[in-house]
Amino acid sequence: MRKSGKWMALVDDRVLEYIHENEHGSPTEMMEEGPIRYSRQYIAKRCKELAKRGLLTHVGNGVYVITDNGEAYLRGEYDTSEDALNKVPNNGNGDVSASEEAN
Repeated sequence: MRKSGKWMALVDDRVLEYIHENEHGSPTEMMEEGPIRYSRQYIAKRCKELAKRGLLTHVGNGVYVITDNGEAYLRGEYDTSEDALNKVPNNGNGDVSASEEAN
């Protein structure tokens, strides 16, 4: 099961899936060829956010590729929620938040 953060929009999964399947993609391609029924401008905005969060990389001319973290998210192995970013491993005994570790 994918662990999406509150910052994510429903279209984000479709964008990541499209780029995963096609190896790269632009908002225009996703709008015209893919099953993504949003405006090019909105898809571009979501791609920028996904790149900012490390799930996509912008390679120029409006084209994006998926990152290792993006691939891991699609497999359900990467948690994009804000609180997951604050967790640190506890000597292999499970995850605890950084604030809990300090106590």
